Amino acid sequence: MKLKFLKHKWQKLTFNFVLIPVTVIFIIALILNQRLAPILATELREAVLTGSDSLYHADFSKAELHLLEGKVTFYNINMVPDTAIYNKRKLQHLATNNLITLHVKKLILQHVHPFSYYFRHKLRISEIILNEPELNVSYQLNHTQDTVLKDHRTAWQKISKVLHSIQIDHIYLNDVKFKYKDYSGHKLAISTLKEMNISVSDLLIDSLTQTDKSRFSYCKEIVTELNNYSGKTDNGLYDYRIKYLKLSTLTSRLNVVGLQLEPAKSDVFFNKTQSDRVTVAVDSLQLNNFDYLLYHKYRILNASSLQLHNGSVRVSNNPNKSKKDEDEGDAVSTFPNMMVRNTDANLTIDTIHLKNINVEYAEFNNDSKKTGTVLFNNTSGSFYNVTTNKKAIEKNNITRADLSSYFMNRGHLTAQFLFNLTDKDAAFSYKGSLGPFAANKINQASMALAMVKISSGSVKQFNFDIQANSKVFKGNVSLLYNDLKVSLLKADTAHNQLKKQSLMSIFANLFVIKRNNPDAAGVVPRTTYVVYHRPKDSPFFKTVWRTLLEGIKPAVGLDEKSKRATNQRIEEHNQNKKERQIKKAERKKHREERKLEKEQGR
Repeated sequence: MKLKFLKHKWQKLTFNFVLIPVTVIFIIALILNQRLAPILATELREAVLTGSDSLYHADFSKAELHLLEGKVTFYNINMVPDTAIYNKRKLQHLATNNLITLHVKKLILQHVHPFSYYFRHKLRISEIILNEPELNVSYQLNHTQDTVLKDHRTAWQKISKVLHSIQIDHIYLNDVKFKYKDYSGHKLAISTLKEMNISVSDLLIDSLTQTDKSRFSYCKEIVTELNNYSGKTDNGLYDYRIKYLKLSTLTSRLNVVGLQLEPAKSDVFFNKTQSDRVTVAVDSLQLNNFDYLLYHKYRILNASSLQLHNGSVRVSNNPNKSKKDEDEGDAVSTFPNMMVRNTDANLTIDTIHLKNINVEYAEFNNDSKKTGTVLFNNTSGSFYNVTTNKKAIEKNNITRADLSSYFMNRGHLTAQFLFNLTDKDAAFSYKGSLGPFAANKINQASMALAMVKISSGSVKQFNFDIQANSKVFKGNVSLLYNDLKVSLLKADTAHNQLKKQSLMSIFANLFVIKRNNPDAAGVVPRTTYVVYHRPKDSPFFKTVWRTLLEGIKPAVGLDEKSKRATNQRIEEHNQNKKERQIKKAERKKHREERKLEKEQGR
């Protein structure tokens, strides 16, 4: 049947002019689709084999080429290592530390430019999409620095005889299933990640980028994002969670949102370990100038700074520690400089910045049967030269911390810590100053830990300067205050509470407690030189706090000597009272005898 709309000659000519080329192009496309798909398949296999120096092989079940769309699709891609070559390189000390296995259900190449490839020898792809890739990585520390294979050419030098350049605008790995096996420790550590996405921008391999150090593996930027990651520590005592993580190679920045470290319930935790119980929550963490490539290859963590914003750290002293035998270990391992010495990690962070971190230390007192809590609210500051790297420690063996906080959410506290990273006795020092606050605000700690309740008084200033090591803490403590009045407490086990020692409190306030420091205007304030010998089972936080407490007690008249004097006065008072009662009874008896004699005389 004739086409009715082709009535005029010019319409027929136009139709033939359009139809014939389109038909020819369509036929050519069909032919090329059949011919080029196997060629691309061969190219993919060769690219993986050449790029990995024969370590990896790639294969797939099917490939489709849609020339007119500029689209290539591969199905069921598998990239696996050649274990024979890997083991051979291990013997030659040339094997990589990371070994990778990859499976992709579907790989799509969008907007491929085949004419550029065949006529200009440039591979140009706008977009590559990998759907549901399964990535398995195993890590073994085969070497600690870059090794050079016989073929030490760059990627561009390897492909330059066939291709002038490779350019891919975007690569997306969606919904990655990632399993990581780490064989470098004492036992195998396995991590499994889900809800992970990876995007790559501007991958370019040519004569210029082969030496471009601003690119990461020839890419302008690689971004890794991880959502809702959680896990459990090997000992089963802690659960950890990350709400969101992002790593950018362009900015060399690692961002973490919603980091949490949650311990097991108290009874379970303390029955399984002698360690202190720690809870950590940080809203925002940022690691700057993070050398990811160095970490990926050798597990060496180098960064210029770490920023921690808005969070809390809670430390609970283990109440079972007093029961453990001394030969079970020294709690000096909890000192920060000893933790650095004992860790297997290799890290160097120039500066750690804290902002608005609430710190809480809780300790159970066996005498009072109560838990006292010390709070440091809105803590901010910086740690300098945080490193476990031996070469870095040789250059500078001191880690410094400058901190600012609010003690019991009231008095402004500034403190500086200096940790010696090489001293065999874990030497360090701490000094600082605490501003004005109402003295009764420390009752949350003093009632349980010292069995003393502050009834009234105001602290003007508290200064301390302590030199310490694993054996002994020594230094000066100065507490300036006014109108101090206290109540001494004792444990009432029948009612599970602390009970006021009325008589002792009266005597303490009348004869022992020093109401003011200085005692009068113009008088030099009292200072205390404290020497506190650390019990072997006393951890870092507890020893720091106890040393200051030992300096405060004599400053206000609550040291052991003053307590003995108080007890002696009370004993003397009781003895005098008893003697008075005896004399009173004797006088009463004498009066009754005289009365009886008079009645008998009548």
